[in-house]
Amino acid sequence: MTVNPADAPVFGAVYGSDAMRAILSERASLAAMLAFEAALARAEARLGIIPAGAAAAIAAAADPDRLDLPVLARATAAMGFPTVGLVKQLSALAGAEAGRWTHWGATTQDVLDTALVLQLREAVALLATDLDRLVAALAALARAHRGTVMAGRTHAQQALPITFGYKVALWLDPVLTMRERLAQLRPRLLKLQFGGAVGTLASLGADGPRVAAELARELDLALPAIAWHVARDSIAELGCWCGMLGGTLAKPATDILLLMQSEVAEAAEPAAPGKGGSSTMPQKRNPIGCEYVIAQARGAQALVPQLLNAMVHEHERGAGPMQLEQLALGQVLLLTHGALATLLPIAEGLEVDAARMRRNLDDGGGLIMSEAVMMGLAPRLGRGVAHEVVHHAVQAALAGGIHLRDALARDGRVTAALDGDAIARLTDPAGYLGAAGEFCDAVLARAGL
Repeated sequence: MTVNPADAPVFGAVYGSDAMRAILSERASLAAMLAFEAALARAEARLGIIPAGAAAAIAAAADPDRLDLPVLARATAAMGFPTVGLVKQLSALAGAEAGRWTHWGATTQDVLDTALVLQLREAVALLATDLDRLVAALAALARAHRGTVMAGRTHAQQALPITFGYKVALWLDPVLTMRERLAQLRPRLLKLQFGGAVGTLASLGADGPRVAAELARELDLALPAIAWHVARDSIAELGCWCGMLGGTLAKPATDILLLMQSEVAEAAEPAAPGKGGSSTMPQKRNPIGCEYVIAQARGAQALVPQLLNAMVHEHERGAGPMQLEQLALGQVLLLTHGALATLLPIAEGLEVDAARMRRNLDDGGGLIMSEAVMMGLAPRLGRGVAHEVVHHAVQAALAGGIHLRDALARDGRVTAALDGDAIARLTDPAGYLGAAGEFCDAVLARAGL
């Protein structure tokens, strides 16, 4: 085992994604912290609070590749946070005269939180882009299979006929909702943190609000009404969104996994050399991608309570919740994008066996059409009697190993109400799809594709 498989060179190939790892890397975090310091210096220089030359020198020195990481690690171990050591190195790199203006009026959590938001802006953009791609893939599947008849299943058993396009539309609709939710939470999440020691910006006096507004413009972030050092609802909201997205992604992965069962074989992950193979059984084609979608989704969901717990801070600066948040948030995002990135190629290349879907329907001996027959008989016999008659025909079909339509044809109560053509129509799965097509169309219209 490893401490964190999602960050390991080998196991990381199946957990998380390289794209999200790059956004959430330590180097990216340090670069974002330096971007905050450079932006603060530029904003304050424009307002005449610090010399323009000092701001230029600070911005020029704000390069993560110039940091002495071992020294910074030792300072972080001593202080508990990297900010003091980072500001010290940045000040030295900017030069003695300019360096004394570094970090003017800010506090550690201003740097850490705004840097986090800068990273989250990229993380959310990555998630949004891949959600768009998933929407397009599922919409294409739903459209292509709008009329592909298959068994609808409840309690893991055949229930009524549906179309595969309808089934995919059931996957797609909540993905569209999750995309809407992401757009809605973005403005609440992508906001500046700048409040100084207790959030009042006392160190900047009357200039504090002006600096905050200019800094927000510099970083292209929303300006909150008040510092959110101890108000972590937007971070918790992102975590909850990730947990819900995980469930949304695990649903189609679970369905595809079940459709890949040997006895069902109605759909399959796209084939590739060695994909889903077994070390001992050459015939195996395991739903390995679906398994990792589900595992990563559940892994992310398990960490969401940690982010909710991290909302509780004491007074104007908490003692411990921020560290709790740091331990969970990166992994939640990494696993969530890992689940999404794993599902994408499955959705885009899913192999659908329409003939097998129909064969599985036919192998059921028409029993899936029991409700259709009952509803066809009910106007003539009454619903209660119709239910009893069809139930009797089902038992006869099972006992005799015959098709439901043949069992119905042997019952005088049925033949007195329905002729052979009517029985054939009522036992044809393609004739009992309800509004499946219309519902599929409605979801496609919602997707705008």
